[in-house]
Amino acid sequence: MSQSTDDQWWREAVVYQCYIRSFADGNGDGIGDIAGLRARIPHLVDLGVDAVWINPWYPSPQHDAGYDVADYRDIEPSYGTLAEADELLAALKAAGLRVFLDIVPNHTSDDHPWFQAALGGDEAARARYIFRPGAGDGSLPPNNWQSSFGGPAWSRLPNGEWYLHLFAPEQPDVDWTNPEVVAEFEDVLRFWFDRGVDGFRIDVAHGLAKTPGLPDADEHGLVSHNAPHPAWDHDAVHEIYRRWRRVADSYYPPRIFVAEAWVADSARLGHYLRPDELHTAFQFDFMRAPFRAPVMRAIVEESLAQSAELDTPSTWVLSNHDVVRQVTRFSRPQADGMREAVQDRQRFAVEAPDNALGERRARAAILAVLALPGTAYLYQGEELGLAEFEQLPDERRQDPVFVQTAGADPGRDGCRVPLPWSGDAAPYGFGDVTPDRTWLPQPDDWAPFTAEAQDGDPASTLELYRRALRLRRERLVGQPDFAWVEAGDDVLAFRRGGVECWVNTGTSAVALPEHELLVASDPGVGAELPADTGAWFVRR
Repeated sequence: MSQSTDDQWWREAVVYQCYIRSFADGNGDGIGDIAGLRARIPHLVDLGVDAVWINPWYPSPQHDAGYDVADYRDIEPSYGTLAEADELLAALKAAGLRVFLDIVPNHTSDDHPWFQAALGGDEAARARYIFRPGAGDGSLPPNNWQSSFGGPAWSRLPNGEWYLHLFAPEQPDVDWTNPEVVAEFEDVLRFWFDRGVDGFRIDVAHGLAKTPGLPDADEHGLVSHNAPHPAWDHDAVHEIYRRWRRVADSYYPPRIFVAEAWVADSARLGHYLRPDELHTAFQFDFMRAPFRAPVMRAIVEESLAQSAELDTPSTWVLSNHDVVRQVTRFSRPQADGMREAVQDRQRFAVEAPDNALGERRARAAILAVLALPGTAYLYQGEELGLAEFEQLPDERRQDPVFVQTAGADPGRDGCRVPLPWSGDAAPYGFGDVTPDRTWLPQPDDWAPFTAEAQDGDPASTLELYRRALRLRRERLVGQPDFAWVEAGDDVLAFRRGGVECWVNTGTSAVALPEHELLVASDPGVGAELPADTGAWFVRR
């Protein structure tokens, strides 16, 4: 796979999300690292992706798996060194892979030198964060905002002042009305762009600008992702991204941004995608959709209409490091409406999953994702058909969501378990380490899901992904046409470039037109498409 110099490469790219801590361990300490990722580049090349997004690899006390950044211009020591990072970037580029990093601009770690200086009384440093006096006699938080991870969004210091953290207390929010904050993050962008990084995924892209005065919120102050809130999606955020776009456009090829922006609706999301702002934003509604053709079709129609209006590609994703893996989401009864991540995490306490059913549906759904116009993001391990590890022992869970809700929400660790590469037992080739030393434990039944076990097996999920990605490049990339195909209410069916994609979300098989099959999620596809199955074909 050769790396194109076309500055529009990102419009139909497939990006592989590498949660580096759990990808591959190169030094035997039980934690994924740069050496492990570099050794597994052939897996990414064989899979057929175009780019890699690496989750935060900066120095961090790891209170939130690296999203509490202590230094934006260096590498977490347990992952490697800055020199190793440069070598990895060069190796990925030599393999034909573009590279995205994560940038975390809403907050820093409380170990960041800025915050430490603020605690020491440095007035300039204090002005970079959001400190406020308490309400009433000072003993109450300044407003009613609640953290996304549970509990108040404010913590009180020994001197009586409070500071804002929309996530963990170890993640103080920075004040984006401060010019020093603006200048600092633009410099961070240049630091990594100069090292050859092709773009950034922006964490909490909707959260940087807060409503002036920090007024109370409705609904008991909850900072829920899609509901209106004074902490989310304030119009002042767009000037920040206009400045970032100018930085990105000063390079050739221009550098690219993708936004994690949880907003109320597609119209609000479109504001982030104006020509002088960000290039793409995740289509989270598709990820939140049940395995129901009518719901999925409505989301696709709305997203493609917005894409045409704004001249920016839709960005499809089925999972990431923050949500229950799609095999498990699809393994339980499917509602008719949209889901929330917290509901998916809590349902397992009362409903046992049917992972065989979930895997069938997940294999079908990825064929829809990869056939749709636009970009696609894959989360590591989904190409192996991994399910959520819901039975993680409580004493091994590390997610602050689990901690701050006192276990009421099990958190996100179940989708972050170290990957299985080979062998019949833990650590499944993750690294040269004893099973009890991987940073999160692995299930006992993962032997059939290793990359080694699936390699060359035409019925495996890994080979399904490889075939679909190859066919996508050969038959779909560059095809501008898109048309719905009427195949019944339970079937998501559309055509691109002469290739039809059908996904049967119903309970009964449906008749297919006379066809030449290209790829199917179930080897039993013939004259009919079984329930919970997807296929690509051309008509005869």
